Amino acid sequence: MKKLLTVVISILALCAALAMGNAALNQHHGQGSGRLLTIYNWGDYIDPALINKFEKQTGYKVDYETFDSNESMLTKIRQGGTNYDLVVPSEYTVQRMKREHLLAPLDHRRLTNLHYIDPQFLNRSFDRGNRYSVPYFWGTLGIIYNDQKVSAGDVQHWSQLWNPRLRNNLMLIDSARDVFAMTLIAQGHSVNTTDYQTLKKAQDHLKTLTPNVKAIVADEMKMYMEQDEAAVGVTYSGDAREMMSVNHHLHYVVPSEGSNIWFDNMVIPRTAKNKEAAYAFINFMLEPQNAAQNARYVGYATPNRAAKKLLPKKVTSNQAFYPPARTMKHLQTYRDLPLKTLGVYNDLFLEFKMFAK
Repeated sequence: MKKLLTVVISILALCAALAMGNAALNQHHGQGSGRLLTIYNWGDYIDPALINKFEKQTGYKVDYETFDSNESMLTKIRQGGTNYDLVVPSEYTVQRMKREHLLAPLDHRRLTNLHYIDPQFLNRSFDRGNRYSVPYFWGTLGIIYNDQKVSAGDVQHWSQLWNPRLRNNLMLIDSARDVFAMTLIAQGHSVNTTDYQTLKKAQDHLKTLTPNVKAIVADEMKMYMEQDEAAVGVTYSGDAREMMSVNHHLHYVVPSEGSNIWFDNMVIPRTAKNKEAAYAFINFMLEPQNAAQNARYVGYATPNRAAKKLLPKKVTSNQAFYPPARTMKHLQTYRDLPLKTLGVYNDLFLEFKMFAK
């Protein structure tokens, strides 16, 4: 009996020790105390030093997870069971998340630093009144070119990519919406068209581009362009900046007739567990010094007007990354199209890719 009692006491003591250890671990991670902020963002899309600064300044503990596409992020949010307090989707995904009631409306009274955002980046079509989203970064789709292989005057417009002199010298980003966008704009159409005949004519025009297409790639374009493997590429402004930092013969241009302008945004999911921490983080990232530091680290354009003034003049005066008003007015934002229409885009693009091989 004593032996049994000793065993029972030992088990109880072990359970108590485990409970205390678990409580200490939870306290360390900020769980159960309202001090944990769980963020879901794109990979390498924030200066890690800012997370450390936020933790020290506020006392919150940040749990930072990453995704590689809007679609994978959205799938995880839809499945439920997540505790994300802050997510960073692109504009068309904000539209979709709004429609599916996955976002919490924002209380603008708690967004004390929203006034730092340039008004031209507020009240955009994908979220009128910014009821659900706060701009994080923005950028464009454009043309990167190597001045050793082509002159600047030869790549100022989308239509010039069809020039026979670029035979087997053009890289395209592996994205249906983006490749169709440049083609639709070249033909004078909206990047959000849902008309099948318009899309089919765009595909026909794309097929005439195939002699110039060296490859249709994703992140590999960076390596190819940096190593002088092609004269021209169609890519995003942030990727272009990264390539240009490696190869000084590379330059980026946004065609004046128009292109895609994209926005990544901070939103609070409807299922967020710590909205107070989410608001604290949004306001922290909107502080001009913090926003400028983040822009220097990430390399994309900041929508924060006060932060922009803190960046080097050589950056903010670069019209490739901060286009002039005459170009900005022609930039188009992707809308969240019906799934059936997106299927048409993807199918036509796949046919083009097969034709281009």
